[in-house]
Amino acid sequence: MTGTKRFSELKRSVTGVSQKVLTQSLRSLEDDGLITRKVYAEVPPRVEYSMTDLGALLHPVLDALAVWGNEYKASLGAAGGTA
Repeated sequence: MTGTKRFSELKRSVTGVSQKVLTQSLRSLEDDGLITRKVYAEVPPRVEYSMTDLGALLHPVLDALAVWGNEYKASLGAAGGTA
């Protein structure tokens, strides 16, 4: 959620996502106005992604989801893997 990220940084940070799915997701987020994409005219091309002001408004929501997810995951471990 912080700073500008290159595609390769995003790919490394999201475990198990394919390049195709990440590209589709980033395009969708861009279409929705949540991120911006900046392409530099270099060889090889460099592309950077940044959150828009609208996207930054989701930060508290995503934080709350992360807290819930971590608590749920912990509860599964405490219950012996069943919920």
